[in-house]
Amino acid sequence: MNVRPLYDRIVVKRLEEQETKIGGLYIPDTAKEKPQEGEVVAVGKGKRLDDGTVSALDVKPGDRILFGKYSGSEIKLDGNEYLIMREDEVLGILEK
Repeated sequence: MNVRPLYDRIVVKRLEEQETKIGGLYIPDTAKEKPQEGEVVAVGKGKRLDDGTVSALDVKPGDRILFGKYSGSEIKLDGNEYLIMREDEVLGILEK
């Protein structure tokens, strides 16, 4: 993948949810909600502050994160779907 997000933006790949089975029935893909968990693939250089300095981001490539249901913009690169979002849309980093 050859994309470098600008400033405080990050590129996230959604993590696939486990197939759910409710009462012996499988839920079809069209009825499932998209997962709100992902892995950071690429990060920008940081947020530009009012005085012109750049503040480094707290997330780094490889981090597993939680984000809001309607966060980011969906893009497709090399047949894979990704989200580009600002760092402040990240709700939390999942510890291993």
